[in-house]
Amino acid sequence: MSVNPGFGGQEFIPNTFKRLEDLRNLCKTLEANPIIEVDGGVNNGNIGELLDCGVDMLVIGSAITNSSNRKNALLDMKSIIEGHSKGEYNISLRKGR
Repeated sequence: MSVNPGFGGQEFIPNTFKRLEDLRNLCKTLEANPIIEVDGGVNNGNIGELLDCGVDMLVIGSAITNSSNRKNALLDMKSIIEGHSKGEYNISLRKGR
């Protein structure tokens, strides 16, 4: 978890990066290849570093819904992901509940 569970709009917990690194190391040791998803506090300021940590899926909520221009927020995030990905990410913009 990259935030404390319970409600949206929380700040990202920076220790998440260390925990993701530890998880990747454990997976290498166990020869496991899970899909790793981060849900909570994801925004333009941490997407790149999360991708660097080997995250496979990002759930982005409040960074979009709290934006004054949601379309631009989505396009900015998409640009960051595409610039980081070398074509390896499938960007799906799915409408939530």
